[in-house]
Amino acid sequence: MLKENPKESDQPDMFRPRLQDFIDMREPWVKLAQIIDWDGLKRDLSPCYCEDNGRPGGSIRLMAGLCIIKDAEGLSNEEVISQWRQNPYFQYFCGEEYFQYDEPVRPQSISNFYLRIKGEGQERILAETIRAGLATGAVHTRDLEKVTVDTTVQEKAVKFPTDTQLCHKAREELVKLAKKHAVPLRQSYSRKGKEARFKANRYMAAKQVKRGRAQIKKVKNYLGRVMRDIARAVERDPLLGTVFGDALAKAQIVYDQALQSKAEEKLYSWHAPEVECIGKGKAHKRYEFGCKASYVTTNKSNFIVGAMALHGKPYDGHTLKRVLEQVEELTGVRPKEAQVDLGYKGHGMEDEAMEIVMARQKRGITPARRKRQKRRNAIEPIIGHCKNDRKVGPRNWLGGEIGDKINAIAMAIGFNIRKILRKIFLFLFFLAWKWTGLSSMLVQNRLFCG
Repeated sequence: MLKENPKESDQPDMFRPRLQDFIDMREPWVKLAQIIDWDGLKRDLSPCYCEDNGRPGGSIRLMAGLCIIKDAEGLSNEEVISQWRQNPYFQYFCGEEYFQYDEPVRPQSISNFYLRIKGEGQERILAETIRAGLATGAVHTRDLEKVTVDTTVQEKAVKFPTDTQLCHKAREELVKLAKKHAVPLRQSYSRKGKEARFKANRYMAAKQVKRGRAQIKKVKNYLGRVMRDIARAVERDPLLGTVFGDALAKAQIVYDQALQSKAEEKLYSWHAPEVECIGKGKAHKRYEFGCKASYVTTNKSNFIVGAMALHGKPYDGHTLKRVLEQVEELTGVRPKEAQVDLGYKGHGMEDEAMEIVMARQKRGITPARRKRQKRRNAIEPIIGHCKNDRKVGPRNWLGGEIGDKINAIAMAIGFNIRKILRKIFLFLFFLAWKWTGLSSMLVQNRLFCG
């Protein structure tokens, strides 16, 4: 079930003033609340909820507003709830009429809302930020026809994978699971495994590779012995197969890849098996662990109009078609020109209405197109701001492949919202400058001047 969006009541409260009576109605968050189409969001996201079953969840305006604030400020679930209770502008943005002292929802409810709407709902919120950007002048319709496309690595918040660490972790998890289900083990190797892991790390740090590999082999052997004990218990009691099936499968992959750099199947994190190892040729960071993510920005105004997580380590050129299709779905405008780097060679797109311009391309480059070609590099700092302008850090803390998709779009939503708020603030500053008599320039804006 779903609660209705908050509505303004006609009868005032005798003991509490309305928020709009004591806050500054010129504040950017207040102006943004008036721009966003909350009814449209409710109409499109309501199907994610059951109509007549279960405890009613928070209203779409409340939950979507909390998610937008969370993405714009880069906060965790707990932090955004705490700041919501203290900030009347955040409460007004989420549709509250009077100041609230209690938590609107539990922090876990925000994660549940993400799981309900999934990537499609996040794309709907991203489309709403694009519409708000058009309304405030942060981006113009003509800018949507010329875009820039690039990919990056969305790093997962996992420990750097080593053979020692993965084998030790796999053994610990199998021992925990065996104790939980009363499966007897001849030995857990908790003390010996910890000692061998410590020695392996110290030997490798001292460049004593042979001694280090010998200790890694010990850690691997301890894992193999625990796996065999559990496999024998599963043979005796087939019902245990459903309990240990996934854990044994992952442990077998870790066991096979240890000390084998050319293993066909690899696991880089026990709790996040979807993590991939990606090498982008960076001198300061040879390998990154996570998944690829593609971003599309307008070439002139640097506004994000497309974001997508890409699993399976696809070649950049093979992703261009579906990325541009997402841009058309979100904006309603099909790009006429896309600026890409040399990693998109062999993209295979044959569309007469759209031209793909590669970096360093010489043929058919006019002076205006050369200027746009030089602006292609502006997408690099945009991606950097998406990752680093967040208090939770540049890495992705959401689990599973759905978490990768949600986080990639959430970073784009946060970047767009910050850009829109900055545009509103600068326009308010310009109006104040104009009203002081320092400028006689005429100003026209749909948001403030009708």
